[in-house]
Amino acid sequence: MRTELPDPVDARIGARLAELRARHGWSLGELAERSGVSRSTLSRAERAEISATATLLNRLCHVYGRTMSQLLSEVEAEPAPLVRAAEQQVWQDRASGFVRRSVSPAHAGLRGELVEGRLGPGADIAYDRPPVPGLEQHLWLLEGTLEVTAGDTSHPLAAGDCLRMRVYGPTRFCCPGPGEARYVLAVVRP
Repeated sequence: MRTELPDPVDARIGARLAELRARHGWSLGELAERSGVSRSTLSRAERAEISATATLLNRLCHVYGRTMSQLLSEVEAEPAPLVRAAEQQVWQDRASGFVRRSVSPAHAGLRGELVEGRLGPGADIAYDRPPVPGLEQHLWLLEGTLEVTAGDTSHPLAAGDCLRMRVYGPTRFCCPGPGEARYVLAVVRP
C-alpha cells in the first residue's frame, strides 16, 4: 500500500472510474464480472492505490463505451481549441513503459483525436477488446519498428508506414527494437 500521496493524474482517473461505476449503479463485483478485472484491482485503482495500466483502462473503457482518450480527457480541465505542446497531457503505463501523449484530446462535438505513442524495445501491449467496437485507427510510425496485430492479422511496420484499421477484436502492439517505436495514432469514434 502506498505511504505517499497518489499521483494527481492517478487520483483523478480513480475518481472518474468510481463516478462512472456509481452512475451505472454497479457494485465492484458487477463491474468485475463485466470487465474481467478483479474487484480488488478495481477498488485499488479507484482509490489511486495503484496506477492503472493501459490494459486495465482498455477493459474499463470497453465496459463504459469510451475510448481511452475520452476517459483521460474527462479527468482534464475543459479542453481548449489550441493545445500547446507544454499542455498536452502525458500518461505512462509504468508496467510496460508505454508513454502516451494526448496531442489533440477528445472534445465534445468531435469524433477524432490524435495521440503520440512511444514503446521501448521489447514492449508488448495486448488489448483483448477495443474500447469501442468499430473504432477507426490510423497509425503512422514515425521512428523505429512496430508490429501491430489486429485480430489474426499481423502488420510489421517500418518508419513512415501507415496502418489503417477498424478495430472489432483484440489488438497487440510489439516493439521488437533495437530502438523505441514512436508513432502518431489518429482515433475516430464510429
